[in-house]
Amino acid sequence: MAKGPLIPARYIFTALVSIGLAIIYGLKVNLSVAIVVMINSTELASMALSEASHGGHHGNANENGTAPPEFACAAPVSHSNATDTIQDGPFAWPEPVQGLVLSSYFWGYLLTQIPGGMIAEKYSAKWVIWASVLVNVVFTILTPLAANISYIAVLVVRFIEGLGAGVSLPAIHVMLTKWVLPQERNLMSSLAYAGMALGTVISLPFSGILAAALGWEAVFYVQGGLSMIWCVLWLIFVFDSPEDHPRIHPVELELFETSMHHDDHESHEASKEAAQLEDHNITEGSVVVMTPVIPDKPNAQKRRNSHQGHHWHGFHGWHGFHGWHGWHAGHKHHEHPKLHKEHLKKKGHHGGHGHPDLPIPWKALATSGPFWAILVAHSCSNFGWYMLLVELPTYMKAILRFNISQNAGLSAIPYVCLWVFSIIWSNRLDWAKSKGWITTTTVRKLSTAIASLFPAACFVGVSLVGCDRQAAVALMTVGTMFVAGMYCGFLTNHVDIAPNYAGTLMAFTNTAATIPGFIVPAFVGHLTHGNQTLGQWQIIFFTTAAVFVLEFVVYTVFASGEEQPWNHVVVDQKPALEKHITAKEVHHESESEQLEGKAENP
Repeated sequence: MAKGPLIPARYIFTALVSIGLAIIYGLKVNLSVAIVVMINSTELASMALSEASHGGHHGNANENGTAPPEFACAAPVSHSNATDTIQDGPFAWPEPVQGLVLSSYFWGYLLTQIPGGMIAEKYSAKWVIWASVLVNVVFTILTPLAANISYIAVLVVRFIEGLGAGVSLPAIHVMLTKWVLPQERNLMSSLAYAGMALGTVISLPFSGILAAALGWEAVFYVQGGLSMIWCVLWLIFVFDSPEDHPRIHPVELELFETSMHHDDHESHEASKEAAQLEDHNITEGSVVVMTPVIPDKPNAQKRRNSHQGHHWHGFHGWHGFHGWHGWHAGHKHHEHPKLHKEHLKKKGHHGGHGHPDLPIPWKALATSGPFWAILVAHSCSNFGWYMLLVELPTYMKAILRFNISQNAGLSAIPYVCLWVFSIIWSNRLDWAKSKGWITTTTVRKLSTAIASLFPAACFVGVSLVGCDRQAAVALMTVGTMFVAGMYCGFLTNHVDIAPNYAGTLMAFTNTAATIPGFIVPAFVGHLTHGNQTLGQWQIIFFTTAAVFVLEFVVYTVFASGEEQPWNHVVVDQKPALEKHITAKEVHHESESEQLEGKAENP
């Protein structure tokens, strides 16, 4: 038996994807910490008192005038107001401007979701992801320069960062279809997407330490500089697909090839079904794009060692199939890995890129309850997620009165718990599913319920505990931790309902889910402008809890883990095509290839 690689290429890929997401999310949230010390709170407080004295606001200033209006809770015993004064920065940007600065990232992020997915599928997802991170790194380093020019310059810089980051998730989704084995799907995808939490875990305390020790500019210079290391490693170790990797171990390459086959019986049945469809449902010169999904049976028979069967290639889903260019009969591996790669490419593996010409079934998509369930859940979840990600540091300083070091450290604790919980939860779900106790639909709905109801309850709890710092931190930690349920919930549901369009569906839902990214800062900035009180933040938290409940209700009612009928698409071929391939022809062609394979390998 051949010995496998010491560190499989797919593990290196997964690690670098996770780190890449960590960089993108870390560079996104570092401004949430840095802005706390970039802002001159004393000057803003004086401006608010001045406005109040002229009748601009009523009830915002304390009657004795001794406490700045932005502090709703008493200062901790071990800290003085002097600490907060020291943390004042050079910029007197009022809350609405702060909201614009924090939300400008999401304006750009919104625009590049769908184009990013299309470019990644048509050309190279590897280079799309690399460019995404590089843009964020370069413009993060330029942020201090922009801030010293004008807040408008910061808006532009953050907008460009968002443009770069927007292509990352669709492109990563495309690469996961090539690099994740079906039997490792839940765990590997959870590890990859856990980078979003990991970036937050690292960036929040690291930003606080840098800001306190070296000044707010260091947050951007140091983090941006260190992230450049990843850009080099990605180019060296990552390739678009296993077939494109020049140094992949032959044993691992064989593992990918073996895992891409269905067993003989299911392939034969799928082939027969396609032929029958041509007789009953298809006109002359049409092609049915079938989607044989790996059966959702916990105790399904293991794939046989035989390499006979049919390949299905280039779905946008997570099944690891490559470059759909028809059906190809199974073949045996070449002894030499380079020859084997050439054989794969001749058989239709063109760099692992997806098939860009599949038409989108717009009408079926627009009337699909499961698709809308994912879209609503994704959008509602992001509203709560951005509330935690972007506004939690502000709440901890403005209301709970933690200093910058405490603020950053405590803000990171919930994301440490989220990262750990996401790994444990995905592992246990795979185990329960392997026992036959739960179905895919149950997994998705249960995970989304945990990711919505528990955080909603915790937001209500934070509203009620007021200035109890320990209780507030504990509740936010628990609430954020359970948000991790989304990784095994709606966030991976696209591939269940339509493997052919999973990448496209991700782009659609993530585009809609980006809208809360600029609604949340504007919403909070409007409510708290010159009025940083517990009452205003209670409105914010109760609203967030209501959004989470809406996510739970809609997803529970309409979601499904089953493949939808519109995933099977009939494509009308144009007369300009040289050859019309019918499903029956494809069936006969695949049978001929099987006979040839048997003749060559008796």
